[in-house]
Amino acid sequence: MAKEKTTFTCTECGGTSPRWLGKCPSCGAWNTLIEQVAEAGPGKNRLSTPQGYAGLAHAQAVMPLAAIEAQDVARTPSGIDELDRVLGGGIVEGGVVLIGGDPGIGKSTLLLQAMDALQRAGLPTLYVTGEESGAQVALRSRRLGIEGSQVQLLAEIQLEKILATVDATQPAVVVIDSIQTTYSDHLTSAPGSVAQVRECAAHLTRMAKGTGIAVILVGHVTKEGALAGPRVLEHMVDTVLYFEGDTHSQFRLVRAIKNRFGAVNEIGVFAMTEKGLKGVSNPSAIFLSQHSEPVPGSCVMVTLEGTRPMLVEIQALVDSGGPSPRRLSVGLDKDRLAMLLAVLHRHAGVACMDQDVFVNAVGGVRISEPAADLAVMLSITSSLRGKALPRGFLSFGEVGLAGEVRPAPRGQERLKEAAKLGFSVAVVPKANAPKKPIEGLTIHAVERVEEAMNVVRELG
Repeated sequence: MAKEKTTFTCTECGGTSPRWLGKCPSCGAWNTLIEQVAEAGPGKNRLSTPQGYAGLAHAQAVMPLAAIEAQDVARTPSGIDELDRVLGGGIVEGGVVLIGGDPGIGKSTLLLQAMDALQRAGLPTLYVTGEESGAQVALRSRRLGIEGSQVQLLAEIQLEKILATVDATQPAVVVIDSIQTTYSDHLTSAPGSVAQVRECAAHLTRMAKGTGIAVILVGHVTKEGALAGPRVLEHMVDTVLYFEGDTHSQFRLVRAIKNRFGAVNEIGVFAMTEKGLKGVSNPSAIFLSQHSEPVPGSCVMVTLEGTRPMLVEIQALVDSGGPSPRRLSVGLDKDRLAMLLAVLHRHAGVACMDQDVFVNAVGGVRISEPAADLAVMLSITSSLRGKALPRGFLSFGEVGLAGEVRPAPRGQERLKEAAKLGFSVAVVPKANAPKKPIEGLTIHAVERVEEAMNVVRELG
């Protein structure tokens, strides 16, 4: 019996190689080539020569960009406000959404709730499950308190049957749970392989664009937290959402990493309850600790997640260390922490060389913007001196290596959100100082780190 021909495919970009290599020749990623049975390719391609184009297709009409009428896309609310916020206002006709997250974090629960809300609003929906039986999905819907749901359910993993069912039922929204379990008969590789995931996603995307049916794909994640399968999967779809949060915690974050129809880095906050995921309208309450009295090492900042300003508490603990002091940050960039400690020593005279420094963003939120710099430095100084910041105090601003305090984007919105929640004192970059006073909020505008330290010392 002839040995099956195998090829090595990159899990990152989908590139192929006839033999195993440590480094992918297409994208340069290391240790991403996996062996799989080679697909039977077609015969010689007539397009390989210039003469091969003639007679195969007719030239299409082109038009200048200025002549194309641009209009906003219509959106359909999903019935879950926090999900609509992340999507940019609702589900777009013909849009393809990819949602990923750790096992058991609530992807299927949220989508089942959304499909039921859409069905009750009069939109036909189809939920395709490849990981559970129909009885299991029905049992979950009963557990979530969804009684009498009319969501159409299909337990199938073969792509051709799924497409035929979609064509016959003509739903407005289709959920594929999950894309890694779907396979096509035209390919011989196993479900979940690079070729299967890429081809199935391509067919579903083509169907969505051709018919106007919105498609939501559920994707697995790797142990590093990235979406499993070829990276081209994220390029095919219109929107990529990530579920974040600890499965042991009550709260979940849904973050938009890519969105062709809305803002990126927008987040939706949910609380896991006995009746499923419920949207949290005031997420700042989650990320603020409830101290009866101000404590050393705590400073509140206002961060921007997409279009939403949120208050987050930054906590720092400075303790005597050994010959090799530790620097640990949770929810913040550890390399940036080391840089801030150096700036703090050089420009403000606060030395932590022989101290262990631990910094944490409360509530499990991840802060990537540099506007957290000033709050981190103030919390570290507060912990080192053992002196709490004043009650109702907040700060934000980027700190440069020269000790300057740079403005943060949309500073007015940040300050108004803080004033709305009862904060009374703020230390902010001078460029973010409002022209008109904000009622109930005393603002101290600073240009350098040492100025901020002096203001806090005077307030204390």
